[in-house]
Amino acid sequence: MLAEQWQLPDFRRAERALVSEGTRGDLSFLLVKPLTYMNRSGDALSPMLASPGFDPARDLLVLVDDLALPLGTFRLRARGSAGGHNGLESVEAALGTQEYDRLRIGIGPVPDEVEDQAEFVLAPFQPDELSVLADLLPPLVDAVECWLTEGIEVAMNRFNRKGTEE
Repeated sequence: MLAEQWQLPDFRRAERALVSEGTRGDLSFLLVKPLTYMNRSGDALSPMLASPGFDPARDLLVLVDDLALPLGTFRLRARGSAGGHNGLESVEAALGTQEYDRLRIGIGPVPDEVEDQAEFVLAPFQPDELSVLADLLPPLVDAVECWLTEGIEVAMNRFNRKGTEE
C-alpha cells in the first residue's frame, strides 16, 4: 500500500525480506516486507541491525495486525510490550528491546464460533471486510507519513482518536 501510494521502486529481495527504498522530503527510508513466518519476523531486521547508527526507538515503525482492535481501526504506539503478538515478540527478541514504534491494524474481533485464532488470522478477508480495509488505507498511509516526517508523538496525537483506536 505504501510502496504503491508513494510510487516506490519494485521490491527487491534482501536477507529474509523484500525491500524498497524511498525518500519523503529530506528523509530516506526502507520498507521491509518479511519473507519469514510471522513468529520469525524479527529475522527480517538483520540488515537494519547491521547498519551503523540504526536506532529502533527512532528509526523503526512496525505495522502488524491486531485481533484486539476492531476491523477498520488502527492505533499507533510508542514502545511497550508485544501484548501476546508473536510477530512483535520476534521483533523484540531481534532488537533486544521494546523501544520501537508500532502501528497496530485491527482485524478483530474473532467470532465466538472460531476456536483457532491462527485459522482466523490466516483466512482470506471477505468482500465486505476488504471494503472496510480499502477505506482504512488512506488514513493509514497518512499516519505512516506523519510518523516518518513528524514523529510518533505527533502521529499518535493526530491519529489515535475516537474511531481509530480501541
